[in-house]
Amino acid sequence: MIHELRIYRCVPGRLPALLRRFDTITLKLWEKHGIRQAGFWTTVIGDSNQDLYYLLEWSSLAEREAKWAAFQSDPEWIAKRAETEKDGAIVANITNAILQPTAFSAVK
Repeated sequence: MIHELRIYRCVPGRLPALLRRFDTITLKLWEKHGIRQAGFWTTVIGDSNQDLYYLLEWSSLAEREAKWAAFQSDPEWIAKRAETEKDGAIVANITNAILQPTAFSAVK
């Protein structure tokens, strides 16, 4: 099992729009594509309170590539993402890292 850490830095003031999009649109589409989330977090104390952190679970890099590509090219996702951004961009920057557990990790 590998995990993908994704960090979305929002355009100032747009974090509520991003959270709403995940809650009402994105998670349903991930379920359709078999994408598994391991959790979501916002920052209470830290560099920016405009960030969303989340983890995705993958059995392999091949699974990640196939399912993420299918999600990104889904016409429903493309249309709904555009609709949520009609008032302007929501996300200013995205970073991600693929994480592999250590031998002593509680998560394998």
